[in-house]
Amino acid sequence: MSDRLFVAVVPPRSVVDAIDDFLEPRRDAGTAFRWTEPEGWHLTCAFLPAVESSRIEPLEEVLEGVAGRTRPFAVQLAGAGAFPDADRAKALWLGVPEGSEDLARLARRCRNAAVSCGVVVDGGRFHPHLTLARTRPFAARRWLTILDAIPEQAWGVEEFVLVRSRLLAGGAGYETLRRFPLAG
Repeated sequence: MSDRLFVAVVPPRSVVDAIDDFLEPRRDAGTAFRWTEPEGWHLTCAFLPAVESSRIEPLEEVLEGVAGRTRPFAVQLAGAGAFPDADRAKALWLGVPEGSEDLARLARRCRNAAVSCGVVVDGGRFHPHLTLARTRPFAARRWLTILDAIPEQAWGVEEFVLVRSRLLAGGAGYETLRRFPLAG
């Protein structure tokens, strides 16, 4: 039996609340969207689609090493975007205009660490973002303009987490397996 895991940076409650407060009165207008749950918001560093249970402990050990070699850093969420693009949007997100290089470095270290202990890592190109909604492909320019008005949110990243993801009828369910404080 294997688990779907991911390594991520989770925004603090104050950031989650500020974004959620902005979105709350707008969600009803976006009925075609499957809005992501604020409790699950994160910046994915590495997606690990099939981790055998015997590999979780070694994975945690190598991720602990990554945390010990990584200093805290600042990130900022701002600017809306869409995957794959604004004319055929399947996902709406907030970008990371500040701290993306540090986040990319952390992601690279986490991915390399996972591979070093025999864990398969999703090989997609790293593009730091926080997913707000998913939908069937549509032209999203109007919504991107609306989401661009979300006030910038910044915080200091002091840890990353290893999370188990379970696909449920209403969406994904997340369970934090372990927190990894960054070296101070």
